[in-house]
Amino acid sequence: MTKKNWIKGILLAILIGSLLFINHNYLNISPEGIREWILSFGIFAPIIYVVLYTIRPLILFPASILSLAAGLAFGAIWGTIYTIIGATLGAIVSFLVAKKFGKNITNNKTPNVRMRKIQSQMEENGFFYVLLLRLIPLFNFDLISYLAGISKVKLSHFVLATVVGTIPGTFAYNFLGSSFVGDNKSIIIIAVVVFVLISVLPLIFSKKVRSKLGFAKTEEKR
Repeated sequence: MTKKNWIKGILLAILIGSLLFINHNYLNISPEGIREWILSFGIFAPIIYVVLYTIRPLILFPASILSLAAGLAFGAIWGTIYTIIGATLGAIVSFLVAKKFGKNITNNKTPNVRMRKIQSQMEENGFFYVLLLRLIPLFNFDLISYLAGISKVKLSHFVLATVVGTIPGTFAYNFLGSSFVGDNKSIIIIAVVVFVLISVLPLIFSKKVRSKLGFAKTEEKR
């Protein structure tokens, strides 16, 4: 793990700690309050949540906020399940939108060297590279969906890779969110540790992934 990645991991831990401190001492936003608002929709709460997550890529709403909210409202397990369903449906929407309206981009290829490399790799082995970029999020989640859409990636391969690849990160966010409900500080600490580990681990392998995608050579030339 490089010095740069260690710094990123430490900064991430500091950021989480700072947010918890600010909320506890100044903002006083109640996790129970957020939970009650989501659950106020009754039996329709999971459906509304999944629909919101499905249209999220179109309104550019931060996925992390919704994932934390799911953990608060539905718990770590069900929150993860609902989030994966919503994230997958949202990814499919992005994929189909790109496939429908991205013909010009497909014909002319994206001018960005990195994006062109990803698109080329996806066309060779769509499932593997979508899975890799879901597990090691070097690029924006929605960007990968759009690039897959304008590339020759089978929808079935894209969906399966998205479902499998989003499980670790999704669980981390939902477990973190669910830990804020209640007064068990031990659970909160464990959830934060799990979140940091799952967030930092991809950084350890990011160099290998960049090399696999052919980015290392491109960056050296620059």
